[in-house]
Parts: sequence; C-alpha cells; structure tokens
Amino acid sequence: MRSREAGGQVRLRPVDLARIVGVSTQQIRNYADAGILPPTERTAAGYRRFETRHREAMLTYRVMAKGFGWDAARSIMQALHADGLPAALTIVDARHAGLHEQRLSLHAAAEALEAVAGQTSEMPGPPSSAMRIGEVAAYLGVRTSALRVWESAGLLMPQREAGTGYRRYGAADVRDARMVNMLRQGRYPLPQIRAVLDGLRRTGSTAELRAAIAERHAALDRTSAAMLEGAARLHRYVTEDLSVTEDPRVTEDLPDPSGSA
Repeated sequence: MRSREAGGQVRLRPVDLARIVGVSTQQIRNYADAGILPPTERTAAGYRRFETRHREAMLTYRVMAKGFGWDAARSIMQALHADGLPAALTIVDARHAGLHEQRLSLHAAAEALEAVAGQTSEMPGPPSSAMRIGEVAAYLGVRTSALRVWESAGLLMPQREAGTGYRRYGAADVRDARMVNMLRQGRYPLPQIRAVLDGLRRTGSTAELRAAIAERHAALDRTSAAMLEGAARLHRYVTEDLSVTEDPRVTEDLPDPSGSA
C-alpha cells in the first residue's frame, strides 16, 4: 500500500517497486543492497521504507542499461550514491569515449580491409614458398590456436603438405587470415566473417564486407542513441524534484540478465 507523507514523498513497499518494472521483490532488495538504489530507512520492525527517489533510481538504472550495459549502469548508480555525481560522470564519460574509439577503429578497419581484400598476390617473406602456421601466427601477432579455430569455423582453408600433413598458407590464405584478424578485433561474429569471405572468394566482390561494416555502424548508432536516452534519464534523476513526479512505467520489458542486481 502506498502512502504520501510530508514533503510529497510517496512511501512504497518492495512489492510496489517490483510491480513498476516487473521484477521480483527479491531483486528490489538486491538493488538496495548493491547500492544501485539510494540508502533506505527502516521501520521499527526492520522493514525497508522506499520512496519516490528509490523508484526513480531503479528506473534510471534500467534505462541506462540499454545503452551503457548492465555492468556500467550498475557502476554509475553505485558511484553516484556512494561518492557523488562527479564519480558517476567519470564512468559516463569513459563509456562515451569508448564508443568514440570504436567508431574510429571501425573507420580505420574499413579502409584497411578494403585494401587487404584486393591483395591476392602480396606475400610477406620469401615469395617462392608458402607459409606454415607458426609463421602466419607470428606475422599476424596471434596464437596458432586462433588460426585453427578460424579454420574449424570454415574461415580459412589452407592446403596440406603431402606426407607430413602440415598446413601451408598461400598468398590468398594469408590475406584471408589478415581479414579475419581485423574483423575479430572489430568484434564481428564468426558467421558474419564467413559471409564476407565467401562472397569475396566467390565473386571477388567486397559487397559483403561493406554490408558487414555498415551493419556495425548501425549497431554503434543504436548504442549511441540508447546511451543518450540513458544520460537524459540520469540527468532527470539527479536534477528533478522527485517529490512531484508521477509514477512512471517501463513500457519495454528489459530483464536484468544477472537475475539480481
């Protein structure tokens, strides 16, 4: 049962908060214990007394998680309640800077990949012989186990020496390995990388490559927009007079993957 006290604050039970966003009352307790919610008072019987500011904190956390991610959103709220706004803004700024770095890296990767895609004959080292797996790994700066994983996923198809069975990487194989390495650094999933390479091998076209990069750009745009929404919600939480806000409702289900805080 909700009640309004002097100063306009609405008293809420854990079940009231839980119903606002569709989580369990245990999750509400977990949020409070983790510092995601501001400190709570307790009744003489030991029950937590939640107010409007706790409702707003919980909703702010969940909206921020859409763009910043659960871990960062949790850290922002904890820093805000424990150390104040400057500490929270430090984390917010770091996440925005990280997104900007991803955009710069994507742009650089796009240019590099276009160049690598057209290189079918360039070969590091002696041009008269193919490279073994250890040499390719050293050239790329990766482990040989990574090359084997990429081969198992159908991304690389090196030839095998007769008799010994050793892998031999020709110019096209090295090119493909370079592309896989770049795309993996850009966080592309293996199935998407396979589509890029299959298209390149089949037609010599970089259309699949361009499509993959465009999709990654779109994903970054979606994340940026969600972070903007989360930052706006955080601004509201730290500046509004929470005693006069109406009960907001979360219109989109956003389950916390941790099942708790």
